[in-house]
Amino acid sequence: MPRYRKLFYFALLLIILIYSVQMLNIANFPSEIDIIKGDSRNLNIFFPFSLEIMEDSIDIVRLQDSSKMGLNVGLKNSYKLESTNNGIAKLKFKLLGIFSIKNIKVNVVDQTYVVPGGEAIGVKLNTKGVLVVATSEISGIDGKIYNPAKKAGIKVGDSITTINGIKIKDAEHVIQLLNNIKSNKVKIEIERNNVSFVTEVLPVKSKQDNSYRLGIWVRDKTAGIGTLTFYEPKTKKFGALGHAITDADTGTLMKVENGEIMRAKVSSIEQGKKGSPGELRGMFFETEDVLGKIENNTAFGIYGIIYDYNKILKQKKTMPIGFQSEVKIGKAHILANIDGDNIEKYEVELIKMEKQNVPQSKSMVIKVTDSRLIEKTGGIVQGMSGSPIIQNGKIIGAVTHVFVNDPTKGYGIYIEWMLKEAGVLVNNNSEFAEGK
Repeated sequence: MPRYRKLFYFALLLIILIYSVQMLNIANFPSEIDIIKGDSRNLNIFFPFSLEIMEDSIDIVRLQDSSKMGLNVGLKNSYKLESTNNGIAKLKFKLLGIFSIKNIKVNVVDQTYVVPGGEAIGVKLNTKGVLVVATSEISGIDGKIYNPAKKAGIKVGDSITTINGIKIKDAEHVIQLLNNIKSNKVKIEIERNNVSFVTEVLPVKSKQDNSYRLGIWVRDKTAGIGTLTFYEPKTKKFGALGHAITDADTGTLMKVENGEIMRAKVSSIEQGKKGSPGELRGMFFETEDVLGKIENNTAFGIYGIIYDYNKILKQKKTMPIGFQSEVKIGKAHILANIDGDNIEKYEVELIKMEKQNVPQSKSMVIKVTDSRLIEKTGGIVQGMSGSPIIQNGKIIGAVTHVFVNDPTKGYGIYIEWMLKEAGVLVNNNSEFAEGK
């Protein structure tokens, strides 16, 4: 094969490779990005692709050197995206300046300020209805063995919300209703994986105590220690933990009927070791020092309203948030309460971060570098979940999980996901995108 032909095929292969890589990069580019009003973002796009602002968005964002919004003949096109007004702007990736291949929505928002947490809080959660944690057989008064719940299709992890249309309050309420209904069939409303359905069950009179039973073990509440992440003064909303409260036996996310957060004091620490996560142990009194109510328990933390933030936050100042685009590999610090009610700043290092287009809990990996924290706790322990992560004067996230095999490392979640979950950070109203 002539040398020029080899060079031709090599060049063609190189072009195809570069093109494929760029197509993959564009495919993975977020379909929606947030940017603070007045801030800018640098975007590098390689030939044969270009970036263009939709006509109805020119009053919201602009690209530096707008004459290059079409086809560029340079191998690398560097754009500076500048935000000028609040609203929703639309950008478009183009191939050869002609073919549209992907649309991007840019939310231009005002800078959001929140009060950083770090305080240990007591968490008391009452479930929506009752959570089925186990099923069991029943010895009936006739000497036979029954399993009515299993026969009716009730599974571990289901939430029972009503019996014969009556809303369930707690586990005792279930027993009371069954013994009033006795041996008649009952209609039970089940919630499973956010879907509700009704099944019929025939209760069985137990030989053990002459009570009518379904053959289930249920749970209606839980309590523990966690860490407050943020408080937003305008809405009085708070976020904490950074992950869901789940049932200890089933791992099921517990649906909230109502709940409260309370002032807590750390009393002791079980150090984290390889293969054995540590734990903060604390005290709180359910009838005293109630700070606020829990409204939602989600995969990204618990959220609600604080009644009087001065009771716990002691006139702390607000701090701006940092979007994931502002997060950098390198030094940061967390705020944590590991002794009494004292909050300290501890140095950490961000060693990995993920580009996330949709909310996910494992946004970044952090490593504790502060010798004081390692000496006291071994690193990250249970109860520290929710500790705010701060970098360059901005809250960028919260601690969520510890690495079981290395307690000096753990996961963090981007703060923007928590703020959106809390309803503090929302997309602009579509009317702004039209310049109204």
